[in-house]
Formats: sequence, structure tokens, C-alpha cells
Amino acid sequence: MDDTRDSRSLGQLFGDLTRQLSSLVRAELDLARTEVTSKAGAMGRDAALLGAGGALVHAGLLALMAALILVLVDLGIAAWLAALVVGVGVAIAGAVLIQRGRTELQRIDLAPRRTVETLKDDAEWVKEQVR
Repeated sequence: MDDTRDSRSLGQLFGDLTRQLSSLVRAELDLARTEVTSKAGAMGRDAALLGAGGALVHAGLLALMAALILVLVDLGIAAWLAALVVGVGVAIAGAVLIQRGRTELQRIDLAPRRTVETLKDDAEWVKEQVR
């Protein structure tokens, strides 16, 4: 027979299990909070960089469009037609960039994957403890 039997009562064992589960759930929630906060913070910084860069690119594109329109006018194209050609070209390029940005943002996964995996492990542990 096994001489290493636990001398605690069934009530004490369940009390210990309850305390351990409570600690485990708190730890898992802390892990999930940390994971989500970290990902959201990185996403916020990236969005700010996109915004600042976009503003500078916008200003530069306006100057380049004006220059291109002036070049087309110097080549003998009517001013309104030169502006129309440049405007359509820029609008198409902008639409392509917007679509690419949307696609990249949709790839970001904010789910706390590590926490989900450890919760699965914890569920298995609880099952083993209850047996």
C-alpha cells in the first residue's frame, strides 16, 4: 500500500484546489491583459507613424502633382486636361495604397494566443486534479 497518502480531508483538498484555481485564473487574466496591451500599444505606435508619414507624403504629392501639371501645360496640353490626367492617376494610386493598408491591418491578430493555449493546459490540469 502507498505510505505517501495525504492526511488532508476531502474538504481541505477541495479548498486547496479552489485556492489554486483562483490563483491560476488571476494569473491567466494578468497574462491576457499584458498580451493584449502589448499588441494594442504596438498597433497604436504603428498607426501614429502611418499618420505622420501620410501627412508628409500628401504634402509632397501635392507639390509633385502641381509640377507635373505645369510640365504637361508646357508641352502644349490644356491646363484642365493636364490637371484631369494627373488627378485620375493619383486617385488610382491612392486607391491601391488604401486597399493594401486595409489588407495589412486585417492580418493583425489581437487574440491572446499564449493565454488561450495555457487555459487549455489549465483545463487539462484541473481534470487531472479532480480525478
